[in-house]
Amino acid sequence: MQEFTKSETIKLGLMLFALFFGAGNMIFPPVLGQAAGTSVWTAMLGFVITGVGLPLLGVVAVGLTGGKLQSLASRVHPVYGIVFTWIVYLAIGPFLGIPRTGTVAFEMGLLPFLPQGESDSGLPLFLYTLAYFAVTFWLCLNPSKLVDRIGKVLTPALLLIIAIVFVQAILNPVGGMGQPAEAYEAHPFIKGFLEGYLTLDALSALVFGIVVTSAIEERGITERRKLTWTTVKAGMIAVAGLGLVYLALGYLGATSVSLGASENGGQILTSLVQHLFGPVGLLLLGAAVTLACLTTSVGLVTASSRYFSEQMPKVSYKTVAAVLCLFSAAVANVGLTQLIAVSVPVLVAIYPLGIVLILLSFLHGIFKGYRTVYVAASICTAAVSLVDGAKMLGLPVEGLTSLYQNLPLYAEGIGWLVPAVVGALAGYIWAVLRREAYPAHKKALP
Repeated sequence: MQEFTKSETIKLGLMLFALFFGAGNMIFPPVLGQAAGTSVWTAMLGFVITGVGLPLLGVVAVGLTGGKLQSLASRVHPVYGIVFTWIVYLAIGPFLGIPRTGTVAFEMGLLPFLPQGESDSGLPLFLYTLAYFAVTFWLCLNPSKLVDRIGKVLTPALLLIIAIVFVQAILNPVGGMGQPAEAYEAHPFIKGFLEGYLTLDALSALVFGIVVTSAIEERGITERRKLTWTTVKAGMIAVAGLGLVYLALGYLGATSVSLGASENGGQILTSLVQHLFGPVGLLLLGAAVTLACLTTSVGLVTASSRYFSEQMPKVSYKTVAAVLCLFSAAVANVGLTQLIAVSVPVLVAIYPLGIVLILLSFLHGIFKGYRTVYVAASICTAAVSLVDGAKMLGLPVEGLTSLYQNLPLYAEGIGWLVPAVVGALAGYIWAVLRREAYPAHKKALP
């Protein structure tokens, strides 16, 4: 087969949507909406850029380089390509991303139905994560069936449940929007932009690219231009769905103030669904969250297993998948609160590096692919983002942070932006003055 039919493209897009749309994606928009209040749409615009726009660019960027993050990151330097790729796969894979899906699925899909105090022993979480990751492993056993299993079954079921909640919320509005919280009064757009980090989607896009391109190649499409165009169409379907769901969840959060303040998005959705549907609403929400978690878990395990098995040829894909599932089950038992506490500093440190890499890949032809552009932009970005991450971990970096206070937008949380731009320009000027003859890639991407 040399062309994807419309139905196959739609299935691929639905699969990609499901891979992106994990439980965290359901939880964070309502929190943002409730906190932003009347500024919800401005804040959601920033959230959509990092939670929708960047993932699309990330999938396409990786598709342009053959579906491999390491190929894209190696434009900075081959060693950087290996190190950055391992960090990303480990961060959104077995250390943070995959275990989080199991923990969130437990806390929102099963915990509400357990007798009070039943989960204190930790046994329910242990048994649940074993079963959850056993199902994940089974779904990952045959990667060639991933599109059919997710695109045909799991995603439609997830969308149906979400649609039922949305329609009921529209027909029976909960209340009006509240006043913006202090963090959203001055810069709601930037605050929303930073909240989009927590979805992990831009980094996940760099990993899911190989899943998408592999699914396309298995249908007989290997020519680069066709592969890229099919990836773009599937990506547009996925992000269109993400955007609509995010906006709806943000609106629901903004109009949920009358139900009382909540500590997290899970509580907001739980209160909202109980209000709209009564006790049966908890079951509906639990099913939606479990499906969302499971599809993301399957995507992350599949992508990570493909990569690590390629890096270790003597170890099979199935063996790597089994190890990842067992390890993730163990980490998941640490608890959701601890996982989130660790994930935020890590994301603050590496997310900007991923964003810069994605954006530079689309400007590759304009600056002739000079490696110095990639190097200088990445160094300047890391100089700020790594310090920000270290600060959140409580490491002694006060001297540097006090110096960075003078950077534009640093107080707002994106102090890396201007240094990244300056670094890219400096790298380009340096390459031109030196008449650099060997750019990162001699031929610009199509």
